Amino acid sequence: MIKLETYNKKEKGDIIKKNRKQLNLSQEKLAEMMGLHRTAITQIEAGKRDISSSELTRFVNIFNISLDELVYKNIFKEEYKIEEYEKPDFDKNKFIQLLLYILENCGSKINVGKTVIYKLLYFIDFDYYELYEEYLTGETYRKIQHGPAPCHFTEIEEELINKEFILKDVIEFHDYNQIKYTPLVKADMSSFSGKELNLIDNEIQKLSSMSAKQIEDYSHQDVPWIITEDKEEINYETVFYRKDMHSVRED
Repeated sequence: MIKLETYNKKEKGDIIKKNRKQLNLSQEKLAEMMGLHRTAITQIEAGKRDISSSELTRFVNIFNISLDELVYKNIFKEEYKIEEYEKPDFDKNKFIQLLLYILENCGSKINVGKTVIYKLLYFIDFDYYELYEEYLTGETYRKIQHGPAPCHFTEIEEELINKEFILKDVIEFHDYNQIKYTPLVKADMSSFSGKELNLIDNEIQKLSSMSAKQIEDYSHQDVPWIITEDKEEINYETVFYRKDMHSVRED
């Protein structure tokens, strides 16, 4: 399995300095935007100070770059080219039943809104493909700012609402609007094999307690998301380049 090479403190500092100058920001102004003392920016750019995860997030928001541009070396993308693959057939009914099953089993958790559901669907599909080299729903996922997003979700959401299979609500949660779904019908899992159901249950148990921010950050560290260009479709074959923290294979 290929391991991603990360930037050291000095290399991160150089990237921050380069981006700061491109925006014509002084160290003092950047420090103000970051909520830091100017000395901290000087030390970071000199490679003498570690950057916390929350500071990394603030830097990428200010510079309008992706997190992996500050963390992982571009040499990975240059050395490991992923070949084109034939897009799988999308099993719409299976996707619908999987969504209903997720909502049945964890949709009532206070942390589980649309963001968490997106990531659960993604990890179920991609982890299954990594384990068995077979497609589960065959859904296509696209790289967007907040992580992988299922391409058919909006049309299926509308269909399920119109058929009164689900209810959609928007609630205030930790100072932001959270989209919640309530299932009104029971999922029909008869088309799923035993190994599919086992993986689905394991994924729900493993990931459904994460907050939207936690699961978003977790997805941002997954190689398939990292090496895909913004707004492009994520190639299932990229699961075979995953790091240990995301890989579900034993070997």
